[in-house]
Amino acid sequence: MFASRVGSRLGLAGGSYTPGMSNRLPVTKTHKLYINGAFPRSESGRSIDVKDGAGETVAHACLASRKDLREAVKGSASAQGKWSARTAYNRGQILYRIAEMLEGKRLEMVEAITLGDDSKKSDAECEVEASVDRFVRFAGWTDKFTQVLGNHNPVAGPYYSFTIPEATGVVACVAPDDASLPLLPLVSLIAPALCAGNAVVGVGPVSNPLAVSVLGEVMHTSDVPGGVVNLLTGSLGELCSWISEHRAIEAVHAGGLDEETARLLREGASENVKRVRTRDVSPEDWFDHEACGSAWWIEPFVEMKTIWHPSGV
Repeated sequence: MFASRVGSRLGLAGGSYTPGMSNRLPVTKTHKLYINGAFPRSESGRSIDVKDGAGETVAHACLASRKDLREAVKGSASAQGKWSARTAYNRGQILYRIAEMLEGKRLEMVEAITLGDDSKKSDAECEVEASVDRFVRFAGWTDKFTQVLGNHNPVAGPYYSFTIPEATGVVACVAPDDASLPLLPLVSLIAPALCAGNAVVGVGPVSNPLAVSVLGEVMHTSDVPGGVVNLLTGSLGELCSWISEHRAIEAVHAGGLDEETARLLREGASENVKRVRTRDVSPEDWFDHEACGSAWWIEPFVEMKTIWHPSGV
């Protein structure tokens, strides 16, 4: 009787409905943006179909608009001061917690990267492992990079002079739109900026946005304060233009982009003298921990402050 009523509502022939059979309509998940510690839909209502290797739609993903970017920057700006005020040791703990949570979502992340294509599983597992290790690496740098980048300046007089690095502010991190490598580049761009005490707005590949969505869930369930990390999926042609013009974005970290997109981001330096670092990184180079995990990946996103302190004669 119940199955008959349900079948009638669904418009099935004969009013019959068998659970688990192909006569039901599939419900595909819509993966949202991650802004200010929440998961909103795009303000524009736009979305894209995410297809597997066979061309079948397996999910939908929100397509970020200009207003979404503004909200993400607003959230980052309000959270950055408290994040940079935390002790370096505590920031290291939180970055390590991100690595733990990503490790816990290892299987889900691999599935998001492969989109059901088992032939890509081995490469996806390597990418997730490298991403976990990248967070661990920068978790270790939080209380050490100041000694590497700062210094005790020699002076002639009864005083000391120290130069120390401080966080720049809000950093936009733009990853290449590479469906075959949707996670590691974004992690590699975000982690050094977070390590220094910056808040970030990350832009992930729209060609495979599910990994970005799962990374947002990782951030939400770790100890990262809301607003410190914001993650968007959208067209680089649209978002990079707005990032370049936004005066509240104080630095840009990008890599693996084509020359036209990189040039567009660099032009933004004239808007508010923002620091723009675009890295020429090949897909293989993202896995190099020495090249992508050094203190010099932190250096572009700090400002140097010099302190003078009197000493006894």
